[in-house]
Amino acid sequence: MYYTKQDIADLDRVLRLKIINSVTGIKPANLIGTIGNNGVTNLAVFSSIVHLGSRPALLGFIARPPTDEVGHTLQNIMENGAYTINHIHPDFTKNAHYTSAKFEKSVSEFAACGLTEDYIDGFKAPFVKESHFKIGLQFVDALDIPNGTKLVIGEIQNLTLPDIDINAGDLDLELSKSTGISGLNSYYELKKIAQYPFVRLDEVPEF
Repeated sequence: MYYTKQDIADLDRVLRLKIINSVTGIKPANLIGTIGNNGVTNLAVFSSIVHLGSRPALLGFIARPPTDEVGHTLQNIMENGAYTINHIHPDFTKNAHYTSAKFEKSVSEFAACGLTEDYIDGFKAPFVKESHFKIGLQFVDALDIPNGTKLVIGEIQNLTLPDIDINAGDLDLELSKSTGISGLNSYYELKKIAQYPFVRLDEVPEF
């Protein structure tokens, strides 16, 4: 199948969303946990988490413009600066998926979707207790993207990693049972198929 720019624009809205969200391949499946100044926690599924640098340790994600119905994650981050990123695992993909519903700001998705708030070492934002791969972040900046979304940048403050062997810093995401997302609603288990050395020019083999 071949689609021009106009073909894509003419697609049914939901079909277009699903296709364009799928063309990049499998993306990491995460839950972002926040808390507002009103004391109500928020939890939302995101597949746009990206690595931005390791010194300082920065991660980014794409947030839609806040409205009364959506954008509570970004609102809470802008209020107090702290948030968490938590890997989704196969045993709670269904719970995680339904956090994407448009709950009112007064409703905590933790309670509504059967997940448990977890507070670690005094960090203000809630982690997901069911996740065994958790990241605490402090807001750094939010950059405007031409389509009206924002690239939200945070610096890692703490890490909770699963009890698996860290082989020279290579985290085996198959062993940790982290999952991936394609499109809007398809979840995948990850399978490790190869591991290669850090590439140096004089070590590139002949193909």
